[in-house]
Amino acid sequence: MSLRLYDTATHEVRAFEPLVPGEVGIYLCGATVQAPPHIGHLRSAVAFDVLHRWLERSGLRVTLVRNVTDIDDKILAKAADAGVPWWAWAMTNERAFRHGYDAVGVLPPTYEPRATGHVPEMVELMRTLVDTGHAYAAGEGDVYFDVRSYPAYGALTNQRLEDMVPAPDADPVGAAKRDPRDFALWKAPKPAEPSTASWPTPFGRGRPGWHLECSAMARRYLGDSFDIHCGGLDLRFPHHENEQAQSRAAGLGFARLWLHNGWVTQSGVKMSKSLGNGLLVTEVLARTRPAVLRYAMTAVQYRSMLEWTDDTLPEAEAAWDRLAGFVERAVERVGAVDDAEVRTTALPLEFTAAMDDDLNVPAALAVVHERLRAGNTALAAGDLPDARAALVALRAMLDVLGLDPGAPQWAATGSDARYADALDAVVRAELAARAQARAERDFTTADAIRDRLLAAGVVVEDSPAGARWSLATTREEHH
Repeated sequence: MSLRLYDTATHEVRAFEPLVPGEVGIYLCGATVQAPPHIGHLRSAVAFDVLHRWLERSGLRVTLVRNVTDIDDKILAKAADAGVPWWAWAMTNERAFRHGYDAVGVLPPTYEPRATGHVPEMVELMRTLVDTGHAYAAGEGDVYFDVRSYPAYGALTNQRLEDMVPAPDADPVGAAKRDPRDFALWKAPKPAEPSTASWPTPFGRGRPGWHLECSAMARRYLGDSFDIHCGGLDLRFPHHENEQAQSRAAGLGFARLWLHNGWVTQSGVKMSKSLGNGLLVTEVLARTRPAVLRYAMTAVQYRSMLEWTDDTLPEAEAAWDRLAGFVERAVERVGAVDDAEVRTTALPLEFTAAMDDDLNVPAALAVVHERLRAGNTALAAGDLPDARAALVALRAMLDVLGLDPGAPQWAATGSDARYADALDAVVRAELAARAQARAERDFTTADAIRDRLLAAGVVVEDSPAGARWSLATTREEHH
């Protein structure tokens, strides 16, 4: 392959060669379902959905595992505050995350395991670590990883043990760590926690530490070694450092390549609930088309920070409308293009080079917009063969980015097509009346019909092929 990816473990761009020729295994740290998602939570899913699509387009069979952390301190606390079972609280938020992923066109993972469904695998890994001297029990139900037992601890984030702060998990009453930087593999239940939130182990009842679950699930579905581990930049330490340490201390090869996406920021600050600057996905989608949100989140290279401003969505909306508008006009002139042709046509070399360069989406989109300009020029000149070629190339490139306007994900105009059909019939009747008025040189009536449609959010465009209509963007409505 010619794909090169930036490995955050080595701080260099490396040529990607899959462990098994023709296949690639990816583990993506998914949601901790303590609350509904804000758009910052979608960043990893969208960023690495592009990776997923590009690998498949390059001919590889992708196995993508995206876990769900459905038990932790915050889930238990928030469920208790709400007076509902913790598993019900977790499931409600898991569904909200899945709705968000689906809304912005993220391909489903091959497997989506929950932490609570993999306790046996965690216990097995924990026993191996205890038996080999890399972990120890510190009270009934509490088990810790001994960071000093593993000399390479800190290698992923290039830190010395002496410079690290203690692990963030607090010691339960009566437990004692050998080193304050040791991290929890297993946690004894707290007195106020429900009995359903703990499982029996050889070391006492308890529940998983955050880090152990990912190592166990990655091994279960991808084997002792796999190609790529993905996640947000904030997970590098301590989560991913701890995952790598416990897995390799247990004799596993674990991830060969580490990819981390940048955050969604506001005024340079990471978007988070604790800062009160989160934008819930449901709130954004209530006023923004999903394709526009997808475009905004895809357009920035995955390692870059995505600074969210008042202009982010309007700019994405304008770009999306240009792309979708061309596809619609081109199909009217040259006919529909079969999806199979879109997915098998040769991609422009410049686009391929950009994607192979650590998924350089901004450079890839520059090629997309160049073809858009060429396609619009061809349509204006009546050059239908060139217009069709531009249409196929444009859709093929956008398909890789999950943004093909002709795909069923985005082609649907609403949850019930009857509304779209009714609107189309009404507008076409108005356009017929306008055409009749123009033919009779009654331009006052024709202009009044056009203004009436615009006031209702319908934009009319005149062309040699006749009048066509589209829904106005937010900016057009304001004008």
